[in-house]
Amino acid sequence: MKIPNLLLANTGTTVFTVMSALAAQHGSINLGQGFPDTEGPQDVVQAAADALLDHRNQYPPLSGVPELRQAVAHANKRFYGLDIDANTEVVVTSGATEAITASLMALLNPGDEVVLIEPLYDTYLPVVRLLGAIPRLVRLQPPKWELPRAELAAAFGPKTKAILLNTPMNPTGKVFTAAELAFISDLLIRHDAYAICDEVYEHLTFDGWRHIPLMTLPGMRERCLRIGSAGKTFSLTGWKIGYVSGPAALVGIVAKAHQNLTFTSAPNLQRAIALGLAKDDDYFEALASTLAARRDRLSEGLAKIGFDVLPAQGSYFITADFTPLGFAGDDVAFCRHITEHAKVTAIPVSAFYEGDAPRHYARFAFCKRPDILDEAITRLAHHFSAQPLTQTVRSA
Repeated sequence: MKIPNLLLANTGTTVFTVMSALAAQHGSINLGQGFPDTEGPQDVVQAAADALLDHRNQYPPLSGVPELRQAVAHANKRFYGLDIDANTEVVVTSGATEAITASLMALLNPGDEVVLIEPLYDTYLPVVRLLGAIPRLVRLQPPKWELPRAELAAAFGPKTKAILLNTPMNPTGKVFTAAELAFISDLLIRHDAYAICDEVYEHLTFDGWRHIPLMTLPGMRERCLRIGSAGKTFSLTGWKIGYVSGPAALVGIVAKAHQNLTFTSAPNLQRAIALGLAKDDDYFEALASTLAARRDRLSEGLAKIGFDVLPAQGSYFITADFTPLGFAGDDVAFCRHITEHAKVTAIPVSAFYEGDAPRHYARFAFCKRPDILDEAITRLAHHFSAQPLTQTVRSA
């Protein structure tokens, strides 16, 4: 028989699927996948339930229901001062992952080069390659994850079509600074390139850090596609509602890609998210402060056990170095080990790299209830204090 698509056929099962299955098998607390363990705002959920009964359950408009497109445009103005035309500069997608794919489809031709920053979300590379484009990888280094300007500049060239920028960043928790964004914008102008801005954690920033969309910088309005996620903003990840904002000329092509991927998304969920985006500032401030407290709870607990916990300025995640614990294996072995023996699951950070990568970091999600975080800390503390680690490693 003829061979199917080799890139997809040779792509292994994601580490998230593997670790979640292992967590279920061992009755482990799953701090691997980044989803909350509580429901989102009751009024938003109720609005979605009510909308199922209002006789508007057939295909909504391709680019999204008018209420949600208007709400997205209004949010752009409210939070960032961006003037976005709801009719021509917004498209609603079935989640931010689809938004990323549709945006890449809209911009890339075979042979184009795309600058990607490691560590990175695992969808980026396969989609770039499926489109026949060429990734150019630039690596951030822990613990500060500062932008390596010389390496980034060297990654740009005559064939550069775009950069895919994730801020706040998964898995590092980094929020890119105004100076770093200015450096990126200068490169984009110099090389006449675009930016696909994965900003799904835009409202989840801590300690006085504020998200700055690249689109707000001089010369960037016509070069950026800005991606948001209702799942992250309203703790409703299963709803899979995302949105892209940008210049009409680009968003129109994104809409054509969206048409060929999913065409549209559930209308009742879209209308409910429109209500959510209109919530007052207290909601968004409480969302960030609640998550900051949970980050601190988990970080402090891991630090007491002996982990070296790296700073996290945003997102759902913290990165922890397990070297001080004396574990005699890499991050994949460590995450499997704590899942099986401590009954707590994390994600090996090497999964967010191409090729050689740091092998002594684990990513923990803190978007869980306080009692769950406390129990995870208790289990890890008991495990690492109950017996010498060398004995525990031999039993893995």
